[in-house]
Formats: sequence, structure tokens, C-alpha cells
Amino acid sequence: MLKISRVVIISILIVTQLSVWAQNNTNSPYTRFGYGEIADRSFAAGRAMGGIGIGLRTGKQVNALNPASYTSMDSMTFIFDIGAHLQFSRYTDGTNKETNRNGNFEYMAMQFPIHERMAMSIGLIPYSFVGYQFGEAVSEGDLAYTETFIGSGGLNEVYGGLSIDIWKKRLSVGANVGYLFGTTTHQQNVVFPTGSAGNNIVKKQDLEVRDLKLDFGMQYTHPLSATESVVLGAVFSPARNLNATYYDVLQVGNTLEKSDTITSQRFDLPNTFGVGASYMKKNKWVIGADVMYETWGEAHFLDQKGRFDDRLRIAGGAEYIPDILARNIFKRMRYRAGAHYSNSYTTVDLSEGQYGYKEYGASVGFGIPIRTGFSSDDNRSIINLSLEYVKVKPELSSMIDEQYFRITLNLTFNEMWFRKLKID
Repeated sequence: MLKISRVVIISILIVTQLSVWAQNNTNSPYTRFGYGEIADRSFAAGRAMGGIGIGLRTGKQVNALNPASYTSMDSMTFIFDIGAHLQFSRYTDGTNKETNRNGNFEYMAMQFPIHERMAMSIGLIPYSFVGYQFGEAVSEGDLAYTETFIGSGGLNEVYGGLSIDIWKKRLSVGANVGYLFGTTTHQQNVVFPTGSAGNNIVKKQDLEVRDLKLDFGMQYTHPLSATESVVLGAVFSPARNLNATYYDVLQVGNTLEKSDTITSQRFDLPNTFGVGASYMKKNKWVIGADVMYETWGEAHFLDQKGRFDDRLRIAGGAEYIPDILARNIFKRMRYRAGAHYSNSYTTVDLSEGQYGYKEYGASVGFGIPIRTGFSSDDNRSIINLSLEYVKVKPELSSMIDEQYFRITLNLTFNEMWFRKLKID
């Protein structure tokens, strides 16, 4: 029977407590637009390497960014991956400053073989985050009130993926079928002082999404020597007109002025194209880079086209292991670093025009090998820690400038199947 490890249990409890301590994913006012902030889909090592994954091929972690990667695992191995993040943020408009702390449980996935040339992955991952609260006191003649804007929610994806090795462990293809679900909520409150002649106003819009999502991937591995190889990868996600319901509510004082449920308006996901490459020296080096392009400019939102800009994301990173066979844990650790750049898909309507922002990020991280109670020296379970700095630079100086410091904790349990183990 399978032995349940103390390390596994303790690690899951750590992630759970991190989630309870900080329960929101973001406080960015830019999440007021579109579907909110698009989540980083990379796991474990890729997160500390700039968020790469399209060209990464390793049998020691789940890589949902490219479903073709699943066949890289050993046919006797089961992988369980769970992650959470904590984020410290700073916002400024040039005059005012604000700091926040937030974070949450982020994703959970598992991967397992179903044939020597086929493997599957199942998981729950975020697609987007919405979270903000800001406001101001307003005076118009003799009328004074407080106006606040509040947003919450986001979209999540449950996926099942299959990968097939179609040529000599060199060429693999894969696909994820995901179920996209969730609700984003945006609320505007206008509150008048007690005794004022004005009626308080509440405007609320909810977007509820329930639909399928498809992702396709390919990886080609070209061996350079017995220990070195180059991997080329590509991914594609087709555009989709989402099954979405839009709720629009207006309340003035105690009177419900409007409550509309709209299913006819169009909400789209864009075409997504990505390519990536990596060079790997077994148990020593990994160097990789990704480029991803999303055609948001063609997507409709609230039946309107042209509300978004096409999005480009470029990332690169590396991993180094000093000596995987050393007794010294610091020599067996995986040291990682990376950087990324992207532009926003959302824009802000101002009197000067429509403006977005650029995002720059740099990250470092560590992969710490752990034993989960088994006697095998082949145990490959890892605690992954990444530290990331992100700068959000708006295109207009009067817009809000954001800075983030993110800590991501990922626990990858990589264990052998079909082994008879004792129970403590």
C-alpha cells in the first residue's frame, strides 16, 4: 500500500495556510477592464525562469503551458503539483501611494502515464484575476458624495490533457480540453451623506462564463549527444465566442431601477500562438526562451470589437544544478533565473485617447530536492520557490504605476507507481 508522507501533508498545509493568510489575488485597478489580469500558466521551474514552458521538456514536473510535454515523464511515475503565491504591491499616480498584500492558492495538477507512449494531465488553473477597490469624495456645486469602485472574481479552468509520442521519443503532440468557468463582478457605489437630498446609487455588472477551451501543442527533441538536446515547441489556442451571461443591475435608493440578464452579447477569447526553444544538458543546464502572441484586437467584448490590443509576451530563463549526485543539498539544488516582457491587452479610455501599459519582470528561484519518506535514491520530489519583481509602466504618466514583489511556493511530488511501501 502507498505510504502517505509527512512531508507531503506538511507541505499541503503550508500552501493552505498561505492561501488563508492572504485571500485576494490582486488589487490592480487595471483589472477593472476586460476579463482582468491574465494569469501566468507556467508551473514550478518555468515560473522562476521568466514564465517559460513552451519549449521545456522535463519528466519531473507538470507543464500545462504545452500539453505535448506530458510524454516526457517516466512510464512508472506519478506527478502531483500544487502551488500558491503571496504578492506585495505598490501603486502610485505620481502623487498618492498605496501598498497592499494579497495572494492565494493558485493551481493544482497531476500527471500520469497511460501507456509507454501516452500520458495525461488533469488540473485546476486560473485564467484571469479581478480585484480592486478605489474611490474619491466628489463635490458638484452644493452636492457632495463619495464614489467607490469595487471589483472581484475571475475565471478558472479545469482541464484534462493528453500527449502522444508519435516518433521515437523525438516528436510529441498534445491537447488540453478545458472547462472555463467563473464570474467577474464590477460595482460602482455613489453614497450621499446622511440627511442629503440625494439617493444612494449602486451599479453592478456580473459576467458569468461557462464554456470549453482548447489548447494544442507540439514538441520536437533533437539530441546533440548522450546528455545534451535541443527542444523546439509550439502551441496554439483557437479563438472562441464564449458562452457568457451578463447581469446588469441599477439600484437608486431602495428602488431597483434595472435588472437585466443578457445572453446575446458577444464575449471572445483570442487566437493564441506561441513558440519556444530550450537547450538541456541532463542534470546540469537548461536554457530556454518563449514568444507568445494573442490576437486580442480581433476579440469582441460586450459586443464591441476594438476594445483590446494584441498582446505580445517574450520570456527567457535558465536553470543550473551544480552536482546532482552530491551529498551537499546546496550542490543538488536547482538554481533558476529569468526575465519577461509583455504589453497589456486592455486599454483605458481617457480624454487623450486609449492607453495601456508595458510589463517588465525579473525572477530568481530555487528547486530544493526532498525525500517524502521513501528509501529510493531516485526520489525526485521538489519544493520550488520563486521570487519575482514586476514593474507595470503605463503609456501615460498620469496613469497608475504598479510594482509587485511575488513569492511563489510550488510543491512537486514526483513518485513511483506500483511500489509496495509500508505504512507508518
